[in-house]
Amino acid sequence: MKDITYRFEKALLNLDKVEARRLLDRVGNNFKPLDLVSKIVVPALERIGDAWQDGSVALSQIYMSGRICEQLIDELLPPSSDKRKHQPKMAIAVLDDFHFLGKRIVHSHIRSAGFEIKDYGRKTVDELVSSITEDDIDVIFISTLMYPSALNVQHVKEKLSVAAPKVKIVVGGAPFNMDTKLWQQVGADAMGHDGGEALKYINKMMEE
Repeated sequence: MKDITYRFEKALLNLDKVEARRLLDRVGNNFKPLDLVSKIVVPALERIGDAWQDGSVALSQIYMSGRICEQLIDELLPPSSDKRKHQPKMAIAVLDDFHFLGKRIVHSHIRSAGFEIKDYGRKTVDELVSSITEDDIDVIFISTLMYPSALNVQHVKEKLSVAAPKVKIVVGGAPFNMDTKLWQQVGADAMGHDGGEALKYINKMMEE
C-alpha cells in the first residue's frame, strides 16, 4: 500500500490524472471507495501539503493535485452517493476579500477526501453569518488575504455566538501565517496553513 500511495503522490505532482486513476483502479477491488480515500488519497495530499510548507513543491502543484483528486473522487463517489461523508456540515468562504486561490485549494482537498462542503464564495460578515445559520453549518472555513479581513473574523465570531454558538470556525490565509496567534485573538477554533491541515482538523473533530 505504501508503494501505491507513493506512486499516487508522484502522479499527482506530475499532474498525471490517467496514472493516478490507474493506480486507484489497481487496488479498487480490495478496498471500498472511502478506504481508498483514507488510505491513499488523503495521505498523499497531506504529504504534498507538507512538501509545500518546506518549499519543495509549488503552489500550482498543490492546487492541481487537489483538483485531480476532486475529479477522481467524484468518479468514485458521485455527490449523490450515500457513501459520501455528510457529517459534519461544512462550508468555506472568502471573507471581505477577492483572492480565491487559497479557498479553492482547501475546498478541493476537503472534497477530495470524500466530504461534502458548500462553497460560499465571497461573503461579508453579515452575509456569511446568515448563510451559516440558514444552512445549519457545523464548521465554517474562512480564508483571508488582507489583515483587515482577518480581523473581521472576530465580528463573525461575535454574531455566531448569538445566532449559532456551536459553529466551529477554522481560519487560514496570509495574516494568520504571519501572526501565529492571530487566530486565537479573533476567536477562531483552529487555524490551518493548507488543505492537509484542514483535513486533519475535520478527522479529529469526527473522532471526538
